[in-house]
Amino acid sequence: MQVTKDPRKIRNVAIIAHVDHGKTTLVDGLLKQSNTFRDNQAEMAQDLIMDSGDQERERGITITAKITAVEHNGYRINIIDTPGHADFGGEVERTLNMADGCLLIVDAQEGPMPQTKFVLTKALALNLKPIVVINKIDKPGSRIQEVEDELADLFLELAVHEDQLHYPIYYAIGREGKAWKSLPDSPENAGDLNDIFDGIINDVPAPTVEPDLPFQMLVTALSWDSFQGKYAVGRISRGAVKAGDQVVVCKKDGSFSKAKVDRIYNHQGLAKIETQDAIAGDIVSITGLGDVQIGETIADPEKPEALPVLEVEAPTLKIYLGPNTSPFKGKEADFSTSRQISDRLNKELETNIGLQVEQDGIGFLVSGRGELHLGVLIETMRREGFEFEVGRPQVVTQEKDGKTMEPLEEVIIEVGAEQVGAVQAELGKRRAELKEQFTTNKGVTKLIYEMPTRTLLGLRNTLMTATKGTAVMNSLIIGYQELGTTLEQQRNGVLIAFQTGTTTPYALQTVEERGTCFVGPAVQVYAGQIIGLNTRGDDMEINVAKEKHLTNMRSSSSDGVVQLTPPVIFSLEQCLDFLENDELLEVTPKSLRLRKRELDPNKRKRQKY
Repeated sequence: MQVTKDPRKIRNVAIIAHVDHGKTTLVDGLLKQSNTFRDNQAEMAQDLIMDSGDQERERGITITAKITAVEHNGYRINIIDTPGHADFGGEVERTLNMADGCLLIVDAQEGPMPQTKFVLTKALALNLKPIVVINKIDKPGSRIQEVEDELADLFLELAVHEDQLHYPIYYAIGREGKAWKSLPDSPENAGDLNDIFDGIINDVPAPTVEPDLPFQMLVTALSWDSFQGKYAVGRISRGAVKAGDQVVVCKKDGSFSKAKVDRIYNHQGLAKIETQDAIAGDIVSITGLGDVQIGETIADPEKPEALPVLEVEAPTLKIYLGPNTSPFKGKEADFSTSRQISDRLNKELETNIGLQVEQDGIGFLVSGRGELHLGVLIETMRREGFEFEVGRPQVVTQEKDGKTMEPLEEVIIEVGAEQVGAVQAELGKRRAELKEQFTTNKGVTKLIYEMPTRTLLGLRNTLMTATKGTAVMNSLIIGYQELGTTLEQQRNGVLIAFQTGTTTPYALQTVEERGTCFVGPAVQVYAGQIIGLNTRGDDMEINVAKEKHLTNMRSSSSDGVVQLTPPVIFSLEQCLDFLENDELLEVTPKSLRLRKRELDPNKRKRQKY
C-alpha cells in the first residue's frame, strides 16, 4: 500500500452509535469494498471482522476501540470503530481525540437511543464533523422520517455551535454493503458504499496539523505482540517521524525519558504495514519506546512539549476483588495469589483507562463505569486462568459542598402494553421517578425513568423475569444527586449448604420443596455455599449431601426414580446482580459459586452487613 505523504489526503473518522445499530457491520463493508482484502481472503466471507475478541463475538458488542485504514481514490481513510456501550466510555473518550469527523450510525427503527446521545455528546464536544447514516432502512418497522426529526431535536440539544446543526444524511443497509445519498425508492435497488466513501472525503476535514514543526504525538492506545512487544498508537499532531529517530517521552508526572523509535507501522485492514516515516495527521503505531503509557506524549528532544492528558469520566461502580478464600481454593485455577491478581490488575490499568484499582486488605477495590465494564474484566481474568472472589457492586460516591453525591441515571424501558404494570410495580419499589411514557406507532410502550445507579443494580434480571424476557432496557449516567436512603433487600432469602459434601438427588428434593435450586445432583459443595433461593425472606440452611438410609422395608412409592427440576444456572452478570452485602461470588475458570461471606453459621448469625 502506498502511504500518502500529504496531510490533505488523510481523513480520520470515528464510527459512533448505540449498541447494535450496525457500526462494526458497516466497517466490514467499507473494508471489503475498498479492496483491502484479496477476493480469496477469509475476511471476505467473515462478519464482524473488527470484533476480534472472544467476548466481543459472544456478546455481539464492541468492547475495545479498533483502528483500521483503507485507500479510496488516492485518499487514506483511518477508521476508528468505537464501542457503543456507555460502560466502555473510556474507550470512546480516548479514541475520539484521534478523529476529525464521525459517522453517526442510527437504526431506522429504533432511532436515537441513550448511548447515541452519549457518544454524540463526546464527539460534538471535541468539534468533530458529524455525518449521519440511517442504517437498516429495509427493516419492516423502519420509520425514517420520524428518526430524522428525532435526530434534528438531538443535535439541537447537543450542538456546541451552529455549524454542527448542518450535517449530511445517508441511508444504508450495512449488512448488504449498500448506501445512498438520498432515500432510494426501493431498498432492493443495487448499490454499494461509494456514497459513504465520497461523503467522508468531502465532508470530513483534513487533519489540522503543523507539518513543519518538531515531532509530537499523544499516545492514545497501546497494543502488544510477541514480535515487537509494546506498540504506542496515536495520531501525529505535528512534524514527522522516521525509524531510528531519537525522541523524548513526556511522562504524566512531568518527567522525561529518552527513547529511540525502532519501527513505525501504518494500519491497513487488520494488519500493520511497516513504513520508514510518517507525517502529521496520520495514525501510526511506534515500537521501541520502552514503558510508555496512554496519555503520555512522544516529542522531539529539541522541543519536548507535553500535550494535555486525556480526561475521562469518573467511575460509577466499585467491586471488591480478592484472593479466593473458599475451601475449594487452588483446585481449579493456575493463578490465585494476591500478588498474581495485583500484577494482572496493574497490567489492565495500562490500557483500560476507565478503570481504577486501590488496595483493600489482601484484596482490591476495582472501580469501573458499570456492571458490564466490570463483568468483562472478571470474565477475561477468569478465562486467563485466575481464581478470585468478588463482592456486591457498590456505587462510587463523590463529596461536594459537604454532601455525599451519588450517580443518577436515565433509564429507558421498552415493553409490550400487557407488561407495563409489572415494570411500573418493580420500578416503584426502587423509588424511580417516571419522567415520560408514550406508545410508539408499533404498539410498544416506552417508559423513561430517572433513578440512582444504586437502585438500578439487579434490575435487568428482575425485569426479564417479570416481562418474560420481552423488556428492552437502556441506561445512561446523567449527573449526580444527594445520596438517598437505603433500599430494602429486593429478593428473598437464600438456601445455604449445611455441610461440605456431594449433593444427592434425595437431599435436593428438600431444596425443591423450599425454593429454587441452583445446583444439580453429584456436585461438590461446601458449608456456607448458596445452593438455592428461598420462597421466604429469611436464609435457611439445608443438608444437601445427606443420603437416604437403606432399610429392608420396601414400598412402591419410595423406591421410584427421583424426578428433579433442572437447576437454575446463572451467568456471571446474573450472579453479580444476585449478591447482597453479606455474600460473595467465587470465580474460577471452571465454576461460579455463590457463597456467604462468613461460612461459619454461628459467626454468621452474629455479624451485621
